[in-house]
Amino acid sequence: MQSYLVTSESVTEGHPDKLCDQISDGILDAYLEQDPFSRVAVETMASKDTLFLAGEVTSNASVDILEVARKVAWQIGYTTPESGLDARNCLILTNVHAQSPDIAQGVGLEQGLIGAGDQGIMYGFACDESETYMPLTHHLATKLCLRLAEMRKSGRLSWLYPDGKSQVTMQYDENGKPSHITSIIVSAHHQEGISGELIRESILRDVICPVIDLRWLNEHTQIHINPTGSFSVGGPMADTGLTGRKLMVDTYGGIGKHGGGAFSGKDPTKVDRSAAYMARYVAKHIVAAKLAKRCEVALAYAIGRPEPEAVSIHTYGTEQIPLDILHDIVREVFSYSVKDILENLSLRRPQYQKTASYGHFGRENQGFRWEELDQTEHLCVLAMQRMAKRFL
Repeated sequence: MQSYLVTSESVTEGHPDKLCDQISDGILDAYLEQDPFSRVAVETMASKDTLFLAGEVTSNASVDILEVARKVAWQIGYTTPESGLDARNCLILTNVHAQSPDIAQGVGLEQGLIGAGDQGIMYGFACDESETYMPLTHHLATKLCLRLAEMRKSGRLSWLYPDGKSQVTMQYDENGKPSHITSIIVSAHHQEGISGELIRESILRDVICPVIDLRWLNEHTQIHINPTGSFSVGGPMADTGLTGRKLMVDTYGGIGKHGGGAFSGKDPTKVDRSAAYMARYVAKHIVAAKLAKRCEVALAYAIGRPEPEAVSIHTYGTEQIPLDILHDIVREVFSYSVKDILENLSLRRPQYQKTASYGHFGRENQGFRWEELDQTEHLCVLAMQRMAKRFL
């Protein structure tokens, strides 16, 4: 192997695309709170001082989606036109209607079974590079954006506005191990009139230094803070936002595959979301149980079918036990039917707005069942038993 570079980016909750993701998931949560069996697929677009809400909803709940959208935008920090959007006074257009009956009949099956709400292939990934079992570059880029938001909300950097981005590039050595960071980028939306020198000093001191361990830096590391020189116009006032346009930020930073389906605004009968959560749950368990150092799980579904068409596990040659044993014990411990995924991962409860910023994975202490490691010991015991049976 040769040394190589890996780059991951992240964005803050105020990024226009993330604003739209959170509004879509805020609407989903509002429906699930009243009716856990709501069928929801809501998309949001934000442009200048206008929000567009569209999609399909079939539910017994009664939700004021305009009020939800305004509340979400206000909570993010879009409280004035200068911040990028005036949540209280912006124009909101809607076109929300019932779910297609053809899709509905494929989801609700006989004998309590649930069919997949769409076809597709979903991927889950985990590795041992960080304590969250996420790729290290993505882990660090996410932490930088979280820190940027923390400094804004705490008032320490009161001149910050909600929009922002980060990017981390890491050099990996010939053995595939992280060596050092080659570049860090932080772009922070700020009030007009704040000097570039103050912004650079503050971001370096209060955002980058508390997040990035010095062991990852060397004399060649490049640090770029607001590279264009100014970022006083941001949010929807600067860029159009759209639900589902930050898929790599939502998942693994471009490391590992992505099936292409967005998560936000979709109820969990849509396997774009629920199967991706299940695939992460399985992959994380495999790495946490030390059965592989790096793992990708793929699940493929057909619309209206309760079980996956295909299940595959890829360990990139890092498996610690024979692959046939690994497949057997994983098949014994985990179920991939849509019904079991919804029940085992507690996916019918409102929890989705908080998934819609800073990633759906690697988020600990958030109450996400797909991030829990409750089956690790079971996997380890089964692995030991199968290995003993084969080789002793």
